[in-house]
Amino acid sequence: MRSTGSWYTLRTLDNEIIEGRMKGKFRMKGIKTTNPIAVGDWVSYTLEEDGKATITTIEERKNYIIRKSVNLSKQGHIIASNVDFAVLVVTVANPSTTTGFIDRFVVTTEAYRIPTVLVFNKMDILTDKEKDELDYRIAVYSLIGYKCILTSAVDGTGVAELRDLLKDKTVMLSGQSGAGKSSLINAVDPEVGAKVGAISASHYKGKHTTTFAEMFELGFGGDVIDTPGIKGFGLVDIDKEDLNNYFPEMMQLLPKCKFHNCKHIDEPKCAVKSGLETGDISDTRYKNYLSMYFDDEDIHYRTSMYR
Repeated sequence: MRSTGSWYTLRTLDNEIIEGRMKGKFRMKGIKTTNPIAVGDWVSYTLEEDGKATITTIEERKNYIIRKSVNLSKQGHIIASNVDFAVLVVTVANPSTTTGFIDRFVVTTEAYRIPTVLVFNKMDILTDKEKDELDYRIAVYSLIGYKCILTSAVDGTGVAELRDLLKDKTVMLSGQSGAGKSSLINAVDPEVGAKVGAISASHYKGKHTTTFAEMFELGFGGDVIDTPGIKGFGLVDIDKEDLNNYFPEMMQLLPKCKFHNCKHIDEPKCAVKSGLETGDISDTRYKNYLSMYFDDEDIHYRTSMYR
């Protein structure tokens, strides 16, 4: 459920909470990470005389998601594993979550084959102009296939729908600071919301300045893995030649491109660039694709290439 240094908090099949340590060193096949055990992992353990657990094995993961390495070690940090889907809480205003941030997040979850739901929060404060922007974003992401939910922790909009979505599932919950994630979870389940808020407050003041995740059990069934520090969540290390694979709308049009390995940059008879002209491809999504492809290098020049 969480990791604090060399200790791990475990929840047993009997719903008991115990503290445990690793036995020796674990290495998962093909995965080089800073943490051998992640929040969401299923493990086997032996119980010692002092009531503490010794973790002996880690069960095979059905999925996991890694935060990009920020040092030269090329290692990443697994922030969650064995999740049914991810929920990204975003806002159009106060503060505004950029589409670039949203797209970097969903590209990462696409890369790890984790379904993602977008929750547009703070519906109660939007101006008419901001509602127009919201409508545009929902149209863009719904068309691609992402489920979108409108919520407000203040007036209760969408809270019941979100509660039904979370019930009996294991969900990774993410969102930038200020998006109202803790307030929203508090509306869904007050007991969990209070715990998430307390963890988030201590996180931002403490030494865990990159990624610190913790699993909370929902009172109505299911688990939510809260991931504070999402502001520092970078794009996973993806070969830019493969980047278009994680834009579903581009993959759908790829067979119509002249070249089977079209990167949709300056190739002739590109169906994606044609889709820009017809409106089948969102120009914001395409600009964000270019930003990731060129790693923001000369992006202002590059975005003029399709005009």
